[in-house]
Amino acid sequence: MCTAAVYQTKDHYFGRNLDLEYSYQESVTIAPRNYPFSFRKLPEMKTHYAIIGMAYVLEGYPLYYDATNEKGLSMAGLNFPGSAVYSPCQAGKDNVTTFELIPWLLGQCATVDQAQSLLESVNLADLAFRADLPPAPLHWFLADQKRSITVEAVREGLKIYPNPVGLLTNEPPFPFQMAHLSHYMGLSAQQVQNRFAPQVELIPYSRGMGAIGLPGDLSSASRFVKAAFTKLNSVSGDSEEESVSQFFHILGSVEQQRGTVEVGEGKLVTTVYSSCCNMDRGIYYYTTYENRQITAVDLHKEDLEGNTLVSYPLIQEQQICCQN
Repeated sequence: MCTAAVYQTKDHYFGRNLDLEYSYQESVTIAPRNYPFSFRKLPEMKTHYAIIGMAYVLEGYPLYYDATNEKGLSMAGLNFPGSAVYSPCQAGKDNVTTFELIPWLLGQCATVDQAQSLLESVNLADLAFRADLPPAPLHWFLADQKRSITVEAVREGLKIYPNPVGLLTNEPPFPFQMAHLSHYMGLSAQQVQNRFAPQVELIPYSRGMGAIGLPGDLSSASRFVKAAFTKLNSVSGDSEEESVSQFFHILGSVEQQRGTVEVGEGKLVTTVYSSCCNMDRGIYYYTTYENRQITAVDLHKEDLEGNTLVSYPLIQEQQICCQN
């Protein structure tokens, strides 16, 4: 239950909502250029582009949910439980696990074109991080400052789709999500006009009626439509503050409030965190469910020539500014 998007004003922004009924103690984590990334079936990556993103750090290894490298290439993994299919290791292929894919691509690619070229030889291997952490069923949203793609490992093989909308949610597979948008071609942010029966005087009774029919439920297909409408009609100033604020408002249009989605007895989905990374400047912003204040971590304020991870635990407590 997640939503990821890119957005452009003067700079370029990438981020996501993580919607789950639990948390893994994730933190904003920086992998500097000389942190050695080990891979199960591929050579160790001793040097690479610096990376910043949200990760669950386990046994000294960052399991990234979403991340951006110093060149601006950005990637997020989103839940894809009904369709994701991984394969045994294959000879002649680059066998990459799901938990390795983000650092493997962001570590060595500066653009989507470069990443897509590498993906042509990838086999997503059905290997677990450890026995109690099986491969997560995911698909991926990958973007740079010029274009976006969706990557899905399905029964027919690894599929790579251009993503002209610049966002992703969950199931169904991406081709359905794009085709589904055509159901809403008639919606508009403009004031409604009477095309129903021009000979009859019909008077709009409210603003916003041009978007009547826009989904409001929290299913992934509906969130794709709602987020697409919000993002593609969004207007923002070019300042960093205005741009970041608007990006969080776009994500807020599809966020999950506690109690609105129950997936089991006492298991309530929330938007655990929302993120927004300035792809050009390497500044990672986030909010959490309990803390609506925007917090920032700047990649370039760290020693990018280091060889150890740098992690910032999320500030979870609500921050309230008292004016009197």
